[in-house]
Amino acid sequence: MTRIYSFVNQKGGVGKTTTAINLGAYLATLNQQVLLVDLDAQGNATSCLGVEKRDINAGTYNLLIRPQARLHANTMRSAALRMSLVPSSPALAGVEVELVSEPNRAERLQRALSQANGYDYVLIDCPPSLGLLTLNGLVAAQEVVIPVQCEYLALEGLGQLLETISRVQSAFNVKLQIRGLLMTMYDSRVNLSRQVVEEVRRHFPDKVFSVVIPRNVRLAEAPSHGQPIITYAPHSTGAEAYADLASEVLSGDNTPEPAST
Repeated sequence: MTRIYSFVNQKGGVGKTTTAINLGAYLATLNQQVLLVDLDAQGNATSCLGVEKRDINAGTYNLLIRPQARLHANTMRSAALRMSLVPSSPALAGVEVELVSEPNRAERLQRALSQANGYDYVLIDCPPSLGLLTLNGLVAAQEVVIPVQCEYLALEGLGQLLETISRVQSAFNVKLQIRGLLMTMYDSRVNLSRQVVEEVRRHFPDKVFSVVIPRNVRLAEAPSHGQPIITYAPHSTGAEAYADLASEVLSGDNTPEPAST
């Protein structure tokens, strides 16, 4: 079974792309077939894997604009990381305008990912907004991962995001679920970080990952070197956290559902 996760938060800089690429890289080390889909016109996930966005002639833009486009033809494979990528390109910035009058414009990515049968995980890195691209990511996904930065203002946007997810469930994707909220950029030296984690866990007791991602210099440096943390600084605290997150995700996904009575 292919599991499709969308990584969503309308607030930028919360670790969404960092989580998508590093979780994918560590899942690949656990013998999972992983496809990362860069749905952000900024193309940060593409750049973080060492791909030059200006050289991209295919990718998510093709999948959204051309209904006949094949997933395989728009996918790149990293042998070193043992994972695949559907890259972004600057052309993706015009998709919302180009699709404004097209039918079924919210289901374009869902259609394309119906061809993803050979993967265990498809991880969709959505842009920091709640527009058409993110809507495509939510309609295509089975579950949502919400990175939440450990600061007070990060809590303010959660209500709007959860309302958007609820609307998508009602109108487009009744099976969409929240896989979990992931606390990111945690600083154990700061009381506010601890308070934010406690507050989120109090409001969402069953929906917060046990792993907390620390604020870590190596995690911040890795994208500028076009690498995930697993190759850039595999012994850093950030690397250890994402390795633990991959194990938590895989363990939870492999836990059988309780029998119905």
